[in-house]
Amino acid sequence: MLTIQAHYPHLRPRPCRDDICDHLDHLEGGNAMFFYITLCLLALGTGGVRGSTPALGADQFDAKDPKESQALASYFNWLFLSITVGATFGVTFIVYLSTIGNWDLSFFTCLAGALIGFIALAIGKPFYRIRPPEDNSPIMRIIQVIVVAYRNRGLSLPEKHELYEINDKETSLDEERIPHSDQFRFLDKAAFVEKGAAPDRWRVCTVTQVEELKVLIRMVPILASTVGMNVSLAQLQTFTIYQGSAMDRKLGTFEIPAASVPVIPVVIMNILMPFYEYIFVPFARKITNHPSGITQLQRIGAGLVLSIVSMSVAGMVEVKRKNHSLIHSKSISVFWLTFQYGTFGVADMLTLPGLLEFFYKEAPVGMRSLSTSFTWLSLSVGYILSFILVVIINLATKKFSDSGKGWLNGKDLDCSNLSMFYWFLAILSLLNFVNYLFWAHWYKYKKELETPLEVPSNKASLVESNLNHDKESGDHKQEERQEDDQT
Repeated sequence: MLTIQAHYPHLRPRPCRDDICDHLDHLEGGNAMFFYITLCLLALGTGGVRGSTPALGADQFDAKDPKESQALASYFNWLFLSITVGATFGVTFIVYLSTIGNWDLSFFTCLAGALIGFIALAIGKPFYRIRPPEDNSPIMRIIQVIVVAYRNRGLSLPEKHELYEINDKETSLDEERIPHSDQFRFLDKAAFVEKGAAPDRWRVCTVTQVEELKVLIRMVPILASTVGMNVSLAQLQTFTIYQGSAMDRKLGTFEIPAASVPVIPVVIMNILMPFYEYIFVPFARKITNHPSGITQLQRIGAGLVLSIVSMSVAGMVEVKRKNHSLIHSKSISVFWLTFQYGTFGVADMLTLPGLLEFFYKEAPVGMRSLSTSFTWLSLSVGYILSFILVVIINLATKKFSDSGKGWLNGKDLDCSNLSMFYWFLAILSLLNFVNYLFWAHWYKYKKELETPLEVPSNKASLVESNLNHDKESGDHKQEERQEDDQT
């Protein structure tokens, strides 16, 4: 749809010539509706792909096999590398096509890439390990626990032997049993079953079902602690392009488009990811005996530290750029942005795969696709908050400015205080990291939980007697119907 709208002139505004617009066209009416529907479909499709791909790929590895378990730790690194390789193509070739005015060709190239990916996915379908869906959706299982726990809110906290869990012989080999934990005990009321009562999904939940919700609750602070980093990422991506447009972008005789400046961290990540996988991980694995070299929370924490460094460096680079522009009346090289952008690229290389691996491995089996989507949720919330933060900063700082304008409201970067804004983000990132340290220390990995809850014999017999009674009643009624038919 974007290709069609970019190709036909009557569906889009008239283009400007030589950066000069002697007209002011806007998308209106049906053309505007067509465009916004296209963006919504793009967001919907991208959300499905980004949410499902990590879990689908990771499900191809058997976590019980030592070799495949180790390969699973590497999978998220290679997944991230594939993303950065695609981004390299996007911010170079696709941006170049757009710069010379071939928007339709640039969108068509993206369309062709998506089509090739779809065909490759379809060809590989017979060879995938596809986990059958649960009887209940993950969201419905969560809602059931909340409803039952609220319904039983007046009950006293049950003892462990009073909690309901399905017997081993009633579960399939692939079904996960999560051991009971002592955190969020108020939710245990959802697993209390009265004597003589038959199990019902909206009356009693299993311990595993309750623990699934507990796992998600434990993940929320980790998720929230990474939003601040994505706020910084959004600002860095936005203002670095502005900085690049005001700097010397010459590379020999070729002038780098300002929109291609993000290629700097992408190239750095393409180079460093194999180094991380083949050199750092084996070295760290010998020291820690951890399949991934370091734990997921340690990896995320290292990324948050580098985001603080990146914002601090960005403030210093902006001071140098602004001084050269105002005092020396000339622009410094765009490659000065390598320091801030490269550092943040390494931070992203550590944090994003670490989050994907963390949410996949720690989530219940039936909720892995949902939990890996939390990574992209953090990214999207960060971008939304970054816009709100800019508005708040401008409103707050214009009161103390002689010009009556905020830090970021100047007519250009030379009339703004972008360096102050970067250092403000560095302080926020530092506070966010301190908050992360608290929650990372508080978090308990699945392997650190107690031993699995044993289903008491009286509880098992209670459930079995109820089920057998229902079965005998059904058999008796069927025999009566057969006798009536014979009569």
